[in-house]
Amino acid sequence: AEQVRDLAARHADELAAVIVEPVLQGAGGMHPYDPAAVGVLAEVAREHGLLTIHDEIATGFWRTGTRWAGEAAGVVPDILCIGKALTGGYLTLAATLTTEEVAASVSDPRAGGGLMHGPTFMGNPLACAIASASIDLLHAGDPAGEVARIGDRLAAGLTPLRSTKGVVDVRTIGAVGVVQLDAPVNMTAASRAALDAGVWLRPFRDLVYAMPPYACTDADVDTIVAGMAAVAAGHDERG
Repeated sequence: AEQVRDLAARHADELAAVIVEPVLQGAGGMHPYDPAAVGVLAEVAREHGLLTIHDEIATGFWRTGTRWAGEAAGVVPDILCIGKALTGGYLTLAATLTTEEVAASVSDPRAGGGLMHGPTFMGNPLACAIASASIDLLHAGDPAGEVARIGDRLAAGLTPLRSTKGVVDVRTIGAVGVVQLDAPVNMTAASRAALDAGVWLRPFRDLVYAMPPYACTDADVDTIVAGMAAVAAGHDERG
């Protein structure tokens, strides 16, 4: 934390914002981290007049346990980027939410009127209708409870894989399960092993991970775990 504060102080006149995937890095390696770090970054941003931007495309809508991952740190960002669960995966849609102050600044004609126009599919009515239905389904259920249930199941099923040769680490947070291997995944072999176990996975680099839909039953989660275990076992055999 002190290093971050010192870095920001030395470069404050060059900085505009702090952007982070709160609580869980995605493409950065699927690493969960202490919410306190998000809080520190928000404090540093406020101290130097910087915007806070949370990329919650993967972590939003209860995926890590709270509605927004930033809530675990008690941080409300100036800009919030969301997607994925926004439509439940049925159609592509993302959204960027801002404070009224940020929206007014960006929309100001003197600043170019940045929010006065958009790409061809901006506000696509079909995608927005699907998003509305997806959000209604989430609010009608108990997403926090489902995430906790799935997370417990993932942790119980994946933790034993720590003893598998070639497995470097097993990590879970909310309804996210990650198995890190000691070398990049052979995509063809991994996909075949997972499909043979009854599940489709999309590993990347040295990571095999799953973010199960909240509608998954315990049996569904067990199938996902079996698929991840099969990939890890196949990786060990190739080693």
